[in-house]
Amino acid sequence: MPKDDLVLIKRVVLDRIAAGELDTVLRRQKRPTVKAGGTLRTAVGVLDIAAVETVELSEITTDDARRAGYESLDEAIAELTRKPEGRFYRVRVRLAGPDPRIELRERDELSAAELAELSGRLDRLDRASRRGPWTREVLGLIRDHPHVRAPDLAASIGRETQPFKNDVRKLKALGLTISLSPGYELSPRGTALLAALDGGGNGTAGTDAGS
Repeated sequence: MPKDDLVLIKRVVLDRIAAGELDTVLRRQKRPTVKAGGTLRTAVGVLDIAAVETVELSEITTDDARRAGYESLDEAIAELTRKPEGRFYRVRVRLAGPDPRIELRERDELSAAELAELSGRLDRLDRASRRGPWTREVLGLIRDHPHVRAPDLAASIGRETQPFKNDVRKLKALGLTISLSPGYELSPRGTALLAALDGGGNGTAGTDAGS
């Protein structure tokens, strides 16, 4: 993901967006990394991208600066001009709601249908990989080595760091892992799934079991 992506919004700014105090992000970029009508997952939830406008530096107003969390227009301009090149963008945002992955990863009661669906999705990820099956290996690695840096985890199984991290993101999208600093851990959902897979269960992993 580009280093100038909106994903790098500071946490203090995200908290103020979530509280409804701010609704603007100002950026200097070579190209926009979000689109109007799209969404962006952040630490405080999902943001709706209401508008993305290309502007001249002279068109950025004191009101824009205030709505982006700056103390003054001069402070906003000073930060925007730190980069030597790129166009200026004014992005209007609002909090859409919680990140659905957070709710998903806490759901550790897997019905037979959910277990079959998740197993099938892991199988499809394995089949799509040029290096062969990897999903169960990576889930087990994270389970056994929580909080270990991604480069060290990747090296332990002979993989390059970035492709490994890309694969973990796919597992995170299924609600199975949680990103930490450093490393990762299995979510309750991931723990339940792996326990069911390791146990050869084809029923449920949760309160539905045995009912």
